[in-house]
Amino acid sequence: MNLEPNTDINFYQNLGKLFYAIAAVDKTVKDKEFSTLETIIRNDWFLEKNILKNFNQKKVDTILNTFKWLQNDNEYSAEACYNSFINFNKTHKSLFNKDINSQILKTANHIAASFSKKNKSELIILAKLNLELNKQNDKT
Repeated sequence: MNLEPNTDINFYQNLGKLFYAIAAVDKTVKDKEFSTLETIIRNDWFLEKNILKNFNQKKVDTILNTFKWLQNDNEYSAEACYNSFINFNKTHKSLFNKDINSQILKTANHIAASFSKKNKSELIILAKLNLELNKQNDKT
């Protein structure tokens, strides 16, 4: 997947927003949730050869820095970040194929389960995300 420069940055920033939303939906972000995200992004996303072509350190940093900025800023709610991701997804449907959506869902589930398993608010946001991404897969 080769994106235009601004779309490329926005894509990875919106992934950071989504993963922050998953971690923050229960009103607290644990260090373990960030470290789980970092491990998955650095290990699993690089190993998935054809999912994100040209996935590199700058893109990893964009995802992680967006997450950290949102965590440190503490101004944006999980709901606002989730909605931002969904709006980006709807506007740029061609960027989200079945493999990318699967990797996003896998990462989101790992973040939610990283600290004391999944709680009710995490289960709800994961179900909503699953429905959104699979609704798109059904149309492709």
